[in-house]
Amino acid sequence: MERADLELVLNVRDRGSLAGAAAALGVVPSVVTKRLAALEARLGQRLFERTTRRLVLTREGEAVCGHAQKLLEGFAALESDLRERQQALSGTIRLAATLGFGRRWVGPALATFQQKNPGVRIDLRLSEQLPELGAEGYDGAVWLWSVQARHAADWTTRRLARNQRVVVAAPGYLDAHGAPVSPDDLAHHACLSVQENEDSGRTANVRSIWTLRHERDGTVHRVRVDGPLSSNSGELVRDWCLAGHGLMLRSLWDVAPHLAAGRLVRVLPQYAMTDADVHWIAPWQPKTPRRVRLLVDALAEHFRGEPWKPSTTARRKA
Repeated sequence: MERADLELVLNVRDRGSLAGAAAALGVVPSVVTKRLAALEARLGQRLFERTTRRLVLTREGEAVCGHAQKLLEGFAALESDLRERQQALSGTIRLAATLGFGRRWVGPALATFQQKNPGVRIDLRLSEQLPELGAEGYDGAVWLWSVQARHAADWTTRRLARNQRVVVAAPGYLDAHGAPVSPDDLAHHACLSVQENEDSGRTANVRSIWTLRHERDGTVHRVRVDGPLSSNSGELVRDWCLAGHGLMLRSLWDVAPHLAAGRLVRVLPQYAMTDADVHWIAPWQPKTPRRVRLLVDALAEHFRGEPWKPSTTARRKA
């Protein structure tokens, strides 16, 4: 069967008569009659029962119409995709990203994408709080935290890369205080806390709970930690850790270069906090603009190999 045959059968069904189908197709009724008869002869099946007043689909005709509808929709989607591929990308993409990760990793990836697609303009806003994406006109966000609390039907999400938070310390701190050998030992160490999303009125010496999962057996340990230094700036806490002031729980994307250079050492290497994967989050819409679809694909490819993850990570033996 050819595409014209599929369109013929659907028009006859939808119009309910040969004359109506002929008008829709822009031909005389005799042409429709001959084409339908020839098609039924080739198939060896009657697709319509003809009466003096109307045409009625046979069971075989219903089956043909069902397949014809899907096939024509597929043809239309293919043609639309090919037309899009012939057109250069253009327009503005408005994005949000978490502050540190956005500056270190998302920004360079967006610059590369824009250079390859000079007709696209990109507006990136960095924040520690996820904006109301739909209400504020964002196309989406690259975010390190899940949005499980939000209604799934209102959002489109895609994991771009795996990431985890690990416990690290400077070699000098470990020389002076020793390395913890179990999660419970963390309670006896100076643990540096990042209070990025805490209310400004809370006290600086607030205790934190680190939830660590064993990478092999999956057991979870919740440890209440404390220390003399905390801040709403993750970069400042990282600097304190580098200076030997205590242990820190920090994402691999941030500390991997320091681990590789030996400036930091991963302690309790069999444990990690696995709540910081990199996600694409966007308000649901029936059809995502092509420029946004291709950007998300480019980000997924860019982060697929976890570029922040060194081939070998320096670890200190307990």
